[in-house]
Amino acid sequence: MTATIIDGKAIAEQIRGEVRIAASVLRTSRGVVPGLAFILVGDDPASQVYVRSKGRACEELGFHSVTERLSADVPEGAILDLIARFNADPRIHGILVQLPLPRHVDEHRVIEAIHWRKDVDGFHPVNVGRLVIGLPSLVPCTPAGVRELLVRSGNDPAGRHVVVVGRSTIVGKPVANLLLQKAQGANAVVTVAHTGAADLSRYTRDADILVAAIGRPEAIRGEMVKPGCVVIDVGINRIPDPSTKSGTRLTGDVHFPSVAAVASAVTPVPGGVGPMTIAMLMKNTLTAAEGTPLV
Repeated sequence: MTATIIDGKAIAEQIRGEVRIAASVLRTSRGVVPGLAFILVGDDPASQVYVRSKGRACEELGFHSVTERLSADVPEGAILDLIARFNADPRIHGILVQLPLPRHVDEHRVIEAIHWRKDVDGFHPVNVGRLVIGLPSLVPCTPAGVRELLVRSGNDPAGRHVVVVGRSTIVGKPVANLLLQKAQGANAVVTVAHTGAADLSRYTRDADILVAAIGRPEAIRGEMVKPGCVVIDVGINRIPDPSTKSGTRLTGDVHFPSVAAVASAVTPVPGGVGPMTIAMLMKNTLTAAEGTPLV
């Protein structure tokens, strides 16, 4: 068996197109331009790249965006004051504080300071709680992207056994909660497995759909996957590779060659889940601007 490649770039572009049209309608009908504020603390190169990419996406879709760059030694209170300012700004519908934050800043306090209706990352305890109990909420972008990849590639999770490998608050837990809801694009039977398992393959081999978010390069191999399984690789890891010019390469949490030989469909790294995260951030910002957060 050779797996079908689920093209995250193409699906993300489809979603961006839908958001662009909806944003144009919102602007024409109500005079509302979706606005997104970025707060970048410190000079971490990866964080700067991510924020620039998100800013370009805003520009392409006709969103209003502002970026506040703060020094790494900025007092926590200054960050909270800035969030309060954006909370009160009617032109700003979404607030994104780029993580990670410096050690002297309490990440949880910062996230909780964002008004939950402007929490386009979906990390605020109110949004987390509403997701768990099935109320309308702003859903974390990567889990929302995983759901869209499944549905739009013809792999509806309804009634299927989804095994999520990983229990992070950013991916593992929310994607499990999202896919088990009694709702369209969900309604799956969900198992959460993680590094605490004595034999991880005991769980992965039982999956109809496997979501790998373990944070370990190429940890999921072909012998751990049931033939015909759909595999979504959330991981992004840089590992040494002397054959490349840079001496490194990107890989996921899945060993792509061996898994692709067994699975029915699989996402690549890069080009799978990654592009979906920014697309869903734009969709969350549009939803916040419309004033109707939806699961």
